[in-house]
Amino acid sequence: MCPAPYNKGMMAYLDYAATAPLLPEVLEAMLPAMREFGNPDSLHGYGRRAAALVLRARDKIASLLGVEAGEVYFTSGGTEADNQAVRCMGEGGLIVSPIEHAAVRAAAPLRGGMWSFSRVTEGGIVTPDCLGDLAGVGLVAVMAVNNETGCIQPIEELSARVHEKGALLFSDCVQAATQDLKYILKYADAISLSAHKLGGPKGVGALIVKKGVRLRPLIAGGAQERGLRGGTTNVAGVVGFAEALSLAVARREEFCAHTRRLRDRFEALIFAKMQHGVEKDGENRAPNISHLTFEKGEGLLDLLDLNGVAASGGAACSAHTAQPSHVLLAMGRSEEAAMRGIRFSFGLSTTEAETDFAAQTLLTCIQKL
Repeated sequence: MCPAPYNKGMMAYLDYAATAPLLPEVLEAMLPAMREFGNPDSLHGYGRRAAALVLRARDKIASLLGVEAGEVYFTSGGTEADNQAVRCMGEGGLIVSPIEHAAVRAAAPLRGGMWSFSRVTEGGIVTPDCLGDLAGVGLVAVMAVNNETGCIQPIEELSARVHEKGALLFSDCVQAATQDLKYILKYADAISLSAHKLGGPKGVGALIVKKGVRLRPLIAGGAQERGLRGGTTNVAGVVGFAEALSLAVARREEFCAHTRRLRDRFEALIFAKMQHGVEKDGENRAPNISHLTFEKGEGLLDLLDLNGVAASGGAACSAHTAQPSHVLLAMGRSEEAAMRGIRFSFGLSTTEAETDFAAQTLLTCIQKL
């Protein structure tokens, strides 16, 4: 174990890409909906009051994204939204980028028919040329921002190539809080979102599908979401989701400036002390994510945790599997190197003190390794 951190008792949460703390404004918005126990599909007054809350949340999200309310489909989160897009959207074959979240990669074989991975550059970018031959392809899935490296993908350029070939473009936007979602929706035919990445509640998300795009049901059992997603609507969840998205859109520039400053400060502290044995991963990175690969990385994540620094070895959903990062492998890294990456992700409430503490603790742990 490493010695105690230089600032004893301090802790730093640098895993906002896994989940963000519930914002107090979101909790306040959710409380009335939690007290409103009616089923929004019931026809009596209790149900109508609950349905009104859902209607307002849907309208609010649609307005924030520049779409129609009928193009917003609520889900249980990003994973469900990804699954429905990949398995139930469009016709024909499927191309999936190799850096996608597991929710997309694991859903691809369940679509049925032809599917394959595209390529990705060594810098973690899916260029139009990486897509290869799109003959017979009906859907292409490329995320807007990679959840491990933070690499921002060229959605506009990809859209031109995909639409030229008559296919649809789906973009997982779960990690895209730093991006202009309206801009992405100008070019993508569908996107997925998750509330808890934005400071909203866990267990709720959305699939935004443009009018005219054919979408089949994923969950049968009810007429909710225009017959495309059975199951009682999470009223408090969608209310919280709408508030969280509203805050994220309003604070996007502030969020980007704040996290970029702290991310750059963190990396400067690390690289000032380590000229060798550490590498930044990815090009064109979102400002809130720093993914670093260490020469002596085995056991480093656990040591950081024991010394008060919360970070991640990749996607939170795969944290319990000792497997090399599929993202780094796709970028051409060896299996050994792909086991030694750590993601540090920053939020609006991250402080300079936390950032400095995390950097110093990291350096101390590496020295002991």
